[in-house]
Amino acid sequence: MSALLIVYHSRTGGSRQMAEAAYDAAKDETHTVLKEASQARPEDVLAASGYIFCAPENLATMSGIMKDFFDRCYYPVLGQIEGRAYAQMICAGSDGQGAVRQIARIAQGWRLNEVQPAIILCTHAQTPEAILAPKVLSDDQLAPCRDLGQALGAGLSMGVF
Repeated sequence: MSALLIVYHSRTGGSRQMAEAAYDAAKDETHTVLKEASQARPEDVLAASGYIFCAPENLATMSGIMKDFFDRCYYPVLGQIEGRAYAQMICAGSDGQGAVRQIARIAQGWRLNEVQPAIILCTHAQTPEAILAPKVLSDDQLAPCRDLGQALGAGLSMGVF
């Protein structure tokens, strides 16, 4: 049976909303598990057929809690998940490219197969107040996240990935 694992971290709600949108669309296509990065374990990674990694960009890098997830899970699953599908979603105040590069590099080390370019949702938050404020994303902003969840879930279910 195929399974999609969505691992996310969110401090102000943007990444959580993105992950939930992908989850809501994917769960109708395949068995889908949504895990906060601090709760995700190597056994969760091993049990999945594909992955969506969703995080905020903090100071031009992925968030520390998302990095902690990769630090805890990287070596215990290394060599056991090669070729599995993945995609990523980043909630950023500016360009998001730093976080995308970091996650892509980790996925390359795991030998995962990127099935779609990263989704970067830019909130344009540039002041301390805007950066720390709770995020409320629109349906239009979340549409690509839903599309990704549905496509990856369906692809896993049909054996495409």
